[in-house]
Amino acid sequence: MNICILGATGRVGSLILSKALNDGHEVQALVRNSGIIPFQHPKLKWVIGNALDKEHINEVLRDVELVISALNTDGNSTLSRSIPIIIDTMKISGISRIVTIGTAGILQSRLQPELYRFQSTESRNRSTKAAEDHLLAYHQLKESDLDWTIVCPTYLPDGNQTGSYRTEKDFLPNKGLSISTADTAEFAYNQLFSTKFLKCRVGISY
Repeated sequence: MNICILGATGRVGSLILSKALNDGHEVQALVRNSGIIPFQHPKLKWVIGNALDKEHINEVLRDVELVISALNTDGNSTLSRSIPIIIDTMKISGISRIVTIGTAGILQSRLQPELYRFQSTESRNRSTKAAEDHLLAYHQLKESDLDWTIVCPTYLPDGNQTGSYRTEKDFLPNKGLSISTADTAEFAYNQLFSTKFLKCRVGISY
């Protein structure tokens, strides 16, 4: 299949990229400048551009069938500003499936289910700016008619792939404290080909 990966040079995105190439898929990936391209591959096309530029998003989504976004927040609302552009371009291009990497902060709180985790006493983060950006992106996807899934990891250290972790729709698994970048990448990548968590957030942790 032809897969678009956004955020393909990041901690999780780079692992997703390797998985897609190892499985023989064609990949188109967006990168901000040619100086940070990590490698070349016969099945990989790098598109130099910005996720906030409609023309660049149109180019990287051209002829793809699936989209996965590991774009990060950068303190400038890049995530929530880029999602509408991605949604519109996907609709025009006839692409329906998108998987994104979110944060456990936008899952529902177990202790206060009417609140998101970042709004509740469960959250240890003093700053809510990144979570608020992820939350806006979630609402934008929720209001679209795309087949979306948001993978929501908790504390995300680098680590090996174990293949042994817990997932739960809309909540972080009980007492979940961490999940490695490798296991997050594996799970997110697999969701491209699954409908189990269609149109919902999914918490992931050990």
